[in-house]
Amino acid sequence: MNNLSDLCAVELETHPSADAAVVVAECAKQVPFAIARMFTITARAGAVRGRHAHRRCAQFMVCVHGAMDVVCTDGRAERAFSLDRGNLGLLVPPTIWNTVTVHIEGSVLVVLCDRPYEAQDYIRDYQDFLSFRGVTRT
Repeated sequence: MNNLSDLCAVELETHPSADAAVVVAECAKQVPFAIARMFTITARAGAVRGRHAHRRCAQFMVCVHGAMDVVCTDGRAERAFSLDRGNLGLLVPPTIWNTVTVHIEGSVLVVLCDRPYEAQDYIRDYQDFLSFRGVTRT
């Protein structure tokens, strides 16, 4: 089972020029897995997305436009990350709950996954997540 210490913010390679910049993320280098799926999230400012964990799927998130916060928890502690520049990625391993909050209208989050979509991989109820992690609340 993964812990918050397994979360990793990754500075992506940037190649600026006078009129543009290229940001690079390569498999087995900055992205530590072969990419099986990619999706984007675009939402209004104030929207909250995520609110789930995966049993087996790892995700690599990059906010390529705008700003979003990602709060992750293992059920015992939490860590927050600000994704507010296109050359910063966040590796979220399986078994970590994540909540994404959009801060700027038109923000775009790109999510790379090591597995295809599998509905049964999602844990969408926080109490089920706590049980899965073996966390008891008193």
